[in-house]
Amino acid sequence: MKKEIFKVQNVKCGGCANTLITKLADEFGKIEVNLEVMPREITVEINEEKIPALRKALHSLGYPMADETLGFVHNTTAQAKSFLSCTIGKFEAAKRD
Repeated sequence: MKKEIFKVQNVKCGGCANTLITKLADEFGKIEVNLEVMPREITVEINEEKIPALRKALHSLGYPMADETLGFVHNTTAQAKSFLSCTIGKFEAAKRD
């Protein structure tokens, strides 16, 4: 496995980061989210053959990779999904505290 950095769209805050860290952990292990850069970056140790699955998982949460070109409908849908994922991430973090 190799440590890879991916640029991800729609990641705005700690709630988004929490969602990415918790929802992707079972399949992809530890995820690090860099909220200091734009577009945001995630770091993960991953085999090359699992990258398409990661791309799909990110997209399903509303956080497509920055190299994806989305049309209006898909972009709007991704933004709506990311808003919901962010809210869930904030809620789950608050429950743990």
